[in-house]
Amino acid sequence: MRLTSTRPPGTTATLPSAAQAAEPRTPAPSFRWPVRVYYEDTDAGGVVYYANHLRFFERCRTEWLRTLGWSQRQLADREGLVFVVAAAQVQYLRPARLDDELRIEASIHARGASYIEFAQQAWRGDELLSRGRVKVACVDSAGLRPRRLPGALAAALPAPLAPSGAI
Repeated sequence: MRLTSTRPPGTTATLPSAAQAAEPRTPAPSFRWPVRVYYEDTDAGGVVYYANHLRFFERCRTEWLRTLGWSQRQLADREGLVFVVAAAQVQYLRPARLDDELRIEASIHARGASYIEFAQQAWRGDELLSRGRVKVACVDSAGLRPRRLPGALAAALPAPLAPSGAI
């Protein structure tokens, strides 16, 4: 998947002013991450191995966190916190195949003081391939006991979307 600029030719990007940068921004309600299917992602039949959908979902969540100004390493090193998957449920609708260009999407389905439940989907163009829910818990990295989400991170996350029932 090739990334292209939306700026007209001959123009340059400008950084926001200090006032613009200080303005609170509403986080996007969902996030999209492109994924190309490689040989290593497939089984002997050339179809994406079922567990790799969860890997794609993980990458999407991690990159969303990074766009919000947080990284897994930063959370572990500075805050002593890590995210662990507490529950995962996936429904497979169509196969993804070698060389497919996928779009992985994530939105927040529910949120508590120490967890986030994501609704996620894998798309090939307009075709929904899989969908699922993944609940991640925030725990301290030493004892793996539940901890509250850092206040600044909680504030950076969008509000949960309206529940849609089935995964």
